Amino acid sequence: MRKSVKVAVTGAAGQIGYALLYRIGSGEMFGPDTEIELGLLEIEGALPALAGIRMELDDCAFPLLRCVTTTADPDVAFGDADWAILVGAFPRKAGMERADLLDLNAEIFVLQGQAIGRAARPSCRVLVVGNPCNTNAFICRAASGLPASQVFAMTMLDQNRASAQLAVKAGAPVGDVRNVIVWGNHSPTMFVDFYHATIGGRPAPEVIGDKQWLLGEFMQCIQQRGAAIIKARGSSSAASAANAVIQSVRELTTPTPAGKCYSLCLASDGRYDVPADLVFSFPVRTTRDGIEIVDGIAHGDVALEKLRVTRDELLSERDAVKDKLPSG
Repeated sequence: MRKSVKVAVTGAAGQIGYALLYRIGSGEMFGPDTEIELGLLEIEGALPALAGIRMELDDCAFPLLRCVTTTADPDVAFGDADWAILVGAFPRKAGMERADLLDLNAEIFVLQGQAIGRAARPSCRVLVVGNPCNTNAFICRAASGLPASQVFAMTMLDQNRASAQLAVKAGAPVGDVRNVIVWGNHSPTMFVDFYHATIGGRPAPEVIGDKQWLLGEFMQCIQQRGAAIIKARGSSSAASAANAVIQSVRELTTPTPAGKCYSLCLASDGRYDVPADLVFSFPVRTTRDGIEIVDGIAHGDVALEKLRVTRDELLSERDAVKDKLPSG
């Protein structure tokens, strides 16, 4: 008998949603033996566009796609959900202060977290994509009451970007690049750890042989890649973000091969001098017992300073939204 999973997706009529939904419906996220139900959430004004997307999903005739629900009611979208992919968020606009962005998204993610707590399955797992994703995940977890082990935010796109740039610089296939880890906040303060990456089984810094490039152009490229894509094509990196969502969920649901790890934001347990409960991107592995942070990675002075900067930024974001969290 086939398995079945219900996936709720917010911001479903947006660019990332449009790039993502067909890949979920085709079975790419959960494999060829799992039937899919979709609960798609949008604001009222976007429901006509979402109706068109549903028509296209119907027209794809995906054998694994059992049903699609479109709604502006979060309790309906999240009802009995096994997974909630939170793509929708209020975007930063010209002239907007970061504090304003945090406040507006706090309101959204408190409401969505509460709806997940009421309506989704107790075992529901949440992947936050909408930015600022680390702090939005922190808010959603507090509002939902879900265990920390079930709420995550995505830095897989940053990891993929870094892997691709290292491969190009080294003249190697991207499949030869392993264990590039993104630490901290999904923001320009993120620390892209090339020190512990390998290319063809050799340390990446040894293969590249250009420390100035690694600490300068490479790091800046990954930190500013989203803005560069917007400038180049006039809109955000929807397809690559959707691809990273698919990859993140597959990593979370498949045991990680020996010797490998991947990047994921989750609540800290105090390791690496990151305060407990701060949602921080770490190197992780998936095991049969759950998700575990990779322990024992040593950092030099440069890396430690970069980790301090991104940690302090996340602490300031957490402090800025504390009064928005539901009491009790």
